[in-house]
Amino acid sequence: MAAATATAPGSATTPPEPNPPRSRRWRDAARPRAIGLHGPALALLLVVSLVLRLWGIKQGLPYSYNIDEATHFVPRAIAFFGHDLNPHYFLNPPAYSYLLHGVLELWFGSGDAAVRSYANDPTAVFVVARVVAAVLGTIAVALTYLAGTRLFNRNVGLLAAAIFGLAFLPVFYSHLALNDVPTLAPVALALYGAGGVVRRGRLRDYAFAGLGIGLGAATKYTAGITLVCLVAATVCDAAGGTPRVAVRNLVIAGLVALATFALANPYAVLHFGEFRSGLSQQASLAAGSDPFKLGLHQGSGTAYYLWTFTWGLGWGPSLAALGGAGLLLARRKLGMALVLIPAPIAFVIFMGDQQRFFGRWLMPVFPIVAILAAYGAVELVRWLARTRRVPAAVGGGLVAVLMLAQSAVAVIHSDAVLSRPDTRSVTRTWMVHHLPAGAKVVIEPLVPDDWASDVGRSLPWTPTGERWVRWPTWLTPFAADGTLLPDGQRRYVLVDQYERSLQPALLDQYAASGYCWIVLGSLQAGRAFADPRADPGAVAYYAQLAQRSRLVYHVSPFPRDAHPVPFSFDWSIDYYPRQYRLPGPEMSVYRLTGAQCGS
Repeated sequence: MAAATATAPGSATTPPEPNPPRSRRWRDAARPRAIGLHGPALALLLVVSLVLRLWGIKQGLPYSYNIDEATHFVPRAIAFFGHDLNPHYFLNPPAYSYLLHGVLELWFGSGDAAVRSYANDPTAVFVVARVVAAVLGTIAVALTYLAGTRLFNRNVGLLAAAIFGLAFLPVFYSHLALNDVPTLAPVALALYGAGGVVRRGRLRDYAFAGLGIGLGAATKYTAGITLVCLVAATVCDAAGGTPRVAVRNLVIAGLVALATFALANPYAVLHFGEFRSGLSQQASLAAGSDPFKLGLHQGSGTAYYLWTFTWGLGWGPSLAALGGAGLLLARRKLGMALVLIPAPIAFVIFMGDQQRFFGRWLMPVFPIVAILAAYGAVELVRWLARTRRVPAAVGGGLVAVLMLAQSAVAVIHSDAVLSRPDTRSVTRTWMVHHLPAGAKVVIEPLVPDDWASDVGRSLPWTPTGERWVRWPTWLTPFAADGTLLPDGQRRYVLVDQYERSLQPALLDQYAASGYCWIVLGSLQAGRAFADPRADPGAVAYYAQLAQRSRLVYHVSPFPRDAHPVPFSFDWSIDYYPRQYRLPGPEMSVYRLTGAQCGS
């Protein structure tokens, strides 16, 4: 009977292999059935993502108004041309600075040409550095597509790339030469590798994950969170295959990560003491061992980051990510759940436990959350088609709007704002035309030091070659308790502590020394009024300033009929609120009266 019912090999009725090898099962499950429109759609998405990141790329220049951009990465990349590649600074890892160093030498033809351009025309240097960040941000979008496709399918990958590509925070910070956005490309690469480990368990997938982890951590330390994804993927690989092989591959991936980190950050090994000191200092700053930062949101950091998801990534994706996580657990897709769910939770809890928290610090988990959101959204479309008879095209279009509309509106608004003159640049232009050259001015620390200079020119009216003589706001004659220091002594004041150094008596010193012009902005003054624990000396200082001077110029980033945005370290800097029509803070110029300032 068995012979009678046997089927000849190769015939149409040959039964399938009852238990194909694990690697083939995963490969067959992950293989797309048809490319369809995914290729053109991805190409269009990448073009749009890059355009959105380049629109307004010159904002603020030739002056960099972001203090981290002005002091950390571009200046260090330029400084490498004057000495060896040891950064002597490890608060931030140097991989992005090394990349900029190489790109600048290639772009300008030589190190000397790059240095001259930075001195005479910093706009050109900063634009190149910002374009590098924007391109890396776009590469991160493509890698997110690959990671989502490998973990699930092309539909999830494409929607994840769209959610991440249009998300407000990654697009906004692509306009600045900071390490936040460049970090996202290796983060997405690590996810791609982890997805391959879950699907196939091949050594090369472990190597991809290790490469992403090492390169990400060498760009921004917090990118190391992707190690959680790899360990979870290894657990899944061990459960479905050979545990000994999985552990061996994990060790190899760890070695790849360490080697990549060392190659991209060699002086972390060569000068380990400096590296450890810098890392400890960074951890101390984030944990808030120093006095609390005036104006910083007080309360739960975890709640703050959860709120940041609702506008930095969007309400729709945030809720869809929760739904996607719930579906993975309910359907017992433990492999995907372990890779995608624990890392964001651990990251938010750890970062939320610090004293300082800023929206951009959350971005290393955005590719992960975008994939979770895309999975939840795609499953919603399938559910609508299966149970509610909603055509897939209609359901897909509706869900796409829910996922992308908020971010698209916010990004277009922000880019339009960034393409306009900064209020600090507008104020400086007014001062050039209305303040006499060589005038003595007090400029609050909300602009870079070279703001008082004409770019590329040494002017004859001041000893330093600047247009105006600046009061040293980085020094104060008052002790920390507000008492006057003896014998004309002064102590150094960090920019974060400037508001704590203000006392009404400073106005007498300004006037007596002939510093009659005072330039202030809401990025500093706003801290004193936004924080209920602010030093009362600052509040009294501003009250006395209003009484003892006259306002001669004021510019606001908001229309006259719009309510100003209250001070915060996110929405006062990234221009997400719709009230903004110009980038920058509210700026005011006062003219003191009395003493040498006259009436």
